[in-house]
Amino acid sequence: MAASSTSADNPNWVEYQGQFGPFTITPDDRQEVRIYRAGLAGSAGCFAIAVGLLQWPQPWTATAITLLYGGFWLGLGLSLWKIHIYLKPLHLALQGFWLVGGLTSLGFGLLQPDPLALAVVNQPALLWGIGFSFAALTGIFFKEAFCFDRLETKLLTPLVPLVLLGHLTGTLPSDWAVPLLQLWAGLYLVFTLRKLFQDIDPDIGDKSVFDYLARRQEGV
Repeated sequence: MAASSTSADNPNWVEYQGQFGPFTITPDDRQEVRIYRAGLAGSAGCFAIAVGLLQWPQPWTATAITLLYGGFWLGLGLSLWKIHIYLKPLHLALQGFWLVGGLTSLGFGLLQPDPLALAVVNQPALLWGIGFSFAALTGIFFKEAFCFDRLETKLLTPLVPLVLLGHLTGTLPSDWAVPLLQLWAGLYLVFTLRKLFQDIDPDIGDKSVFDYLARRQEGV
């Protein structure tokens, strides 16, 4: 994606030559990327703190982790709202996963006498619903690995389902759980920190693809 010109009237508007023709990146596009990255940073921060609390068991730890999961889920939703994905069905699917995961988390949380975090540890079957939130997160990791070839997202894409399915099926050794969660949290933080310093325009992608797909839907 190479810049071809800058508008004289709008110097912050940059025109690029895309696969299906020229397209323009505007300040609004860049603001969406900043919101996407802010959501990721908030989500990763909440997740890392929650994993850190596993090493500090207190009577209130499970409640704190449950609240941090809520922050993680909200940050993830903000990112999924603003993420640039060419295929609308895929974008909607990831948002749907996020919503299902959140609604089932709320339902399980209201039905369980224990904090949700503790309930998930004692009842792995709850991941059949809550796990949809993490499926949406895995979708982001896969998209970033595909678009930017980042090592941390290549590792996170299989790591997240490995940890969740291992707990769900009872095949994950108990002494592996915390180290793998720590690895997940660390890689997630590395990913979000690198995103904060990445050039913004490549995160927007080739907008000419959106125009092409829209023309196809209209039969033009």
